[in-house]
Amino acid sequence: MDLLTLYALADKVYTELLVNPTTSVDEMSGRLVIGPDDVRAALDLLSELALVQQHDHGSGELHPVDPRIGFDVLHSRQQAELAAAQSKVEESRAVAEQIISEYSSTQPDADLTGARQLVGVDEVRTQLALLTDRVHTEVLTFAPGSPPTEENMRASRPLNARLLGRGVRMRTVYLDSIKNSNAALDNARWLVERGAEVRTLPALPARMIILDRATALVSADELDSSLGATMLTGSGVLSALCALFDNLWRTAGHLGDPPPREDAGLTPPEAAALNMLAAGMTDDAVAKRLGVSTRTARRIASTLMENLGARSRFQAGALAERLGMLDDIEQWSGTHPAQ
Repeated sequence: MDLLTLYALADKVYTELLVNPTTSVDEMSGRLVIGPDDVRAALDLLSELALVQQHDHGSGELHPVDPRIGFDVLHSRQQAELAAAQSKVEESRAVAEQIISEYSSTQPDADLTGARQLVGVDEVRTQLALLTDRVHTEVLTFAPGSPPTEENMRASRPLNARLLGRGVRMRTVYLDSIKNSNAALDNARWLVERGAEVRTLPALPARMIILDRATALVSADELDSSLGATMLTGSGVLSALCALFDNLWRTAGHLGDPPPREDAGLTPPEAAALNMLAAGMTDDAVAKRLGVSTRTARRIASTLMENLGARSRFQAGALAERLGMLDDIEQWSGTHPAQ
């Protein structure tokens, strides 16, 4: 008999003793339709709880204590036992969750959230190699930051050549600043010659690769891709990322296009920098987003401040926003003051 059942029987036996203090075990068994052994077990429990006591005359008969005390004690004990049982349930649940968590960490493909963290460059490269082997239709890429080294660009060519040879459509958006690197330009032209499509923007939100519009790898840190990436497979998130790519692709310039100028007379890097200044970004952050040196970012900021008559970088951005200069810029620069 489990403890909760025994408590329920003890409650019935105790009530019976209150009504018929001199009743025997057999009589209680008959009235309550409970076996004699169960009645005795209930009486033993009531005795342990000091809810029944023997008569002083030594007959061995039991009598109940004052019910105002008895029921309070009995119910308090039941509540304590229930609380202990609940605690055991919670402990078991915590252990189960820990086991599930440890198992899930060894089963990356079983992640139910649609997101998986890839730690470090090596894990990102390994996962990317596995994913590209399964690509059927297209690869979409945002490539912000400084151009990769010549060694890395050469190392990526065999994989890109295989993808293009299989008829996979490759579209990549680089920063305008790759035009300042002969090696980066040569690599982009190499891709175009083999069927890839390349465009540029003055700034990009984050490093990102989308494969077959079903899986995306997004840099864990927009300014430091060495920290790893997040692999996303959720349909809602993928739809938003694909829409972002399509929108910026339409506004991006072709590789050989001359740099346009806005009505305000700004070059694309100046326009993007102005958005970033309005957002309060530092020179180092602006440099990384534009893919230029910190010195170049400072020079751009100084020129903007001088043209706007601003005493600080943030004031330059604020003045530009007040004058309405950012409204037309943000649609093609890939940035926004709120970013």
